[in-house]
Amino acid sequence: MDVKFISWNVNGIRAAEANAIKLIESEKADVIAFQEIKADDSTVPKHFMELGYHTYINPARKKGYSGTMVMTKRKPASYSTEFDNDEGRVQNLEFRDFYFLNVYFPNSRRDLSRLDVKRTFNSRMLEYMKGLEKEKPVIICGDFNVAHTEIDIARPKDNVHNAGFTKEERSDMDNFISSGFSDTFRLFDENDGNYTWWSYMFNARARNIGWRIDYFLVSKKLVKKVVSAGILKEIKGSDHVPVTLEIDANL
Repeated sequence: MDVKFISWNVNGIRAAEANAIKLIESEKADVIAFQEIKADDSTVPKHFMELGYHTYINPARKKGYSGTMVMTKRKPASYSTEFDNDEGRVQNLEFRDFYFLNVYFPNSRRDLSRLDVKRTFNSRMLEYMKGLEKEKPVIICGDFNVAHTEIDIARPKDNVHNAGFTKEERSDMDNFISSGFSDTFRLFDENDGNYTWWSYMFNARARNIGWRIDYFLVSKKLVKKVVSAGILKEIKGSDHVPVTLEIDANL
């Protein structure tokens, strides 16, 4: 049974409402994960609650900041925000065949003042994922806030020391991969020019001067079950676009 997932950093669920609703209705995914919703239970538009999904919101304590949300057709066996209940960055849904993690990774900031915070988060997250794997495989999606390799960014040489492309952040991404998690998009496409985020400045999206910083990673045990993975490049409503995954599994 194929299960379809979508992950999207909406950069504000209220601002992206019309495009997000259209996406949900057209793609009919089984699980939709949003990051950076910048809202809580009282401010997420009610229309999302009327689409027939089980909806889970993990807001940041700080109003209008961060936050994640998952919508799933089938109710999970368990749901947890134990990893992070302050900035609303992590949701863990347990299904029959896997754990599903929706994560909004910290940004190290332009001056790299949160690089250490991000690296600590990365290390803890990998440890958390490996712990879950002892029970069942893991699917993790979200805005990782890092372009992993040079083909994941339009201008690698210009960004070597910039947030999201530092050697430290890329090394942390290496650790995820070397620990047995596969970047599902790269199972199907090894070309450059495939990005998921563009600056609002300098007409970057139209010129495709972007970064691929949104991912689906899966445990090694699930790689052979991956049916497809892609980027919905035409979707508007955010500075990011959605990424997709289909696997042969059971919710």
